[in-house]
Amino acid sequence: MNDSPGWASPGSPSPSEGRGEGVQAPADAPDLAPNWSEKQPPPGQWSSSAAGGPDGQVPPPAPGPGARGGGPYGGWGPPAAPKPGIIPLRPLGVGEILDGSVSTLRTHWRTILGITVTVSVLLQLAQILIDRYLLGKAPAISPDASPSEQVDQAIESLQFSTVSLIPLTLIGLVGTFFTTALLTFVVSRSVLGKPVTFSDVWRDARPRFLPLLGLTLLLPVIALAVMTVGVLPGVLLGSVGGAVLVLLGGAAAFAGMMWLIIRFSLSYSVLMLERQGVLASLRRSARLVRGSWWRIFGIHALTWLLTMLVALVISLPFTLLAFMVDGDGLTSAFSGGTPEFGWPFLIISGIGSVITYAIMYPVSAGVTVLLYVDQRIRREGLDLELARAAAVTGHGPAAPGGDAVPRS
Repeated sequence: MNDSPGWASPGSPSPSEGRGEGVQAPADAPDLAPNWSEKQPPPGQWSSSAAGGPDGQVPPPAPGPGARGGGPYGGWGPPAAPKPGIIPLRPLGVGEILDGSVSTLRTHWRTILGITVTVSVLLQLAQILIDRYLLGKAPAISPDASPSEQVDQAIESLQFSTVSLIPLTLIGLVGTFFTTALLTFVVSRSVLGKPVTFSDVWRDARPRFLPLLGLTLLLPVIALAVMTVGVLPGVLLGSVGGAVLVLLGGAAAFAGMMWLIIRFSLSYSVLMLERQGVLASLRRSARLVRGSWWRIFGIHALTWLLTMLVALVISLPFTLLAFMVDGDGLTSAFSGGTPEFGWPFLIISGIGSVITYAIMYPVSAGVTVLLYVDQRIRREGLDLELARAAAVTGHGPAAPGGDAVPRS
């Protein structure tokens, strides 16, 4: 039994609103019905046998650019998988997932950068203010203090830094929330080869803001709860044995947290594209990931590594320039004091961060959405449904007017 509610075609009504008029699903179509919009592309034109040769036989079609030799189709193999958008409609390789994510950014860069740059600028302004007026007032460790006083000062500084992470974490969640909401629909439209405009993306994403907010807040709470359970016994025990228990429990909790993060990594796409609730999206993601955890983990890890390298290449020149313009903060840090970076340093480094995040956000979001699409193609035959939604003819087990066409 298939528990999938189907692919929510961008710009279409919700699953509860049913199919649009004028669309007749095949009798043997899988239970993956898309939500068709009212405006449908014209049906494919099929020639009859009367259009064939004198003996009434239809001549074989000319081989296309994706044809391969050696198959049962007049000496040719099955046709290459259709590619209406950024990916071919078949199970994807790692390189195709990464290439599809980058292709989305390259093809629709105006819409994507309009979203990511705006979000990055607003978040970076907030972070600059926090760095300037909150982190800049962190208690310093005096080199002239006694050893016990230095320990107290170090504990106070650590507590201050921990509390200061709260607003920075909230800023990161806000950025994840808006970019996930909007970029998910940018990628989904790109898969179908549909035009992408900000107004269309906003219209599709806006009804899902409230459930997405709940999911965005729930996942960090789950991760924090797992980490707390792992380290709390060692903290309560204290002494040297407690410290060892904290390390062991923290390592086990981190492993469990990573397992849950990958297990629920497709929940954002499920919530936005299938229009499911928060808990239902978590369960659905767990089912899609089951049996492919290590593959999805490896792709996410590779994406993270590549984006970090790109971020380093982009941000390093801005950081060096910021130190050249305002190096007093670095001097004070080397002398044992608290770094106090001025406005020139914060502004220049902030510009580099905006550019970095404007590129990192869409690549990461694209990989997540394409992993979701790939898992559904592998498990549920979503490529057939996407082909119909993209008006691709002749792709599927029962192509009109001919024998079954094998899937690639």
